[in-house]
Amino acid sequence: MDLISRFVIIPMCFAALATGIIDAFVTPWGLFRHYRVVVKLALTLIATFLLLMHQNAIARAAKWVSGAVATQLFAADFGPLKAELVQKSALAIVLLLAIAILGLYKPWGLTAYGHRKLQKELAVPEKGERTVPLGVKVFYAAAGLLVLAVLVLHLTGHGFGGHGH
Repeated sequence: MDLISRFVIIPMCFAALATGIIDAFVTPWGLFRHYRVVVKLALTLIATFLLLMHQNAIARAAKWVSGAVATQLFAADFGPLKAELVQKSALAIVLLLAIAILGLYKPWGLTAYGHRKLQKELAVPEKGERTVPLGVKVFYAAAGLLVLAVLVLHLTGHGFGGHGH
């Protein structure tokens, strides 16, 4: 439990947070333009915080279970820990479902900031004004560097798999 939590679940949680923020900057949805995106960000931050707090309970459970016989898992000593694990896991599932529902149904509308940005975007751009958002340029530059790195690794023989020579 502890190893899976530390090396799979926590990194995935931070990856979800990072990709959500990056996605907000490279798409027209923005980070603060729509109420649902702001709520999803807040829920993801809460879920990340709760997961990090929940890690202590997981570590305690892993420590106690590693030295316990299977029949001792049903002892009264583990009652509060088991209840804590179930409650926090259930809360995490509810948060993840809420985030998924917000992503699917896209309720609510634009924030005040989103309305201002939309009005500015609908205005006719002046000559010489940048028309491609900076986030899109950064995304394409990062993707290009990634492709270049894979190509260089492949050409130098340090690719993902060994070629039989």
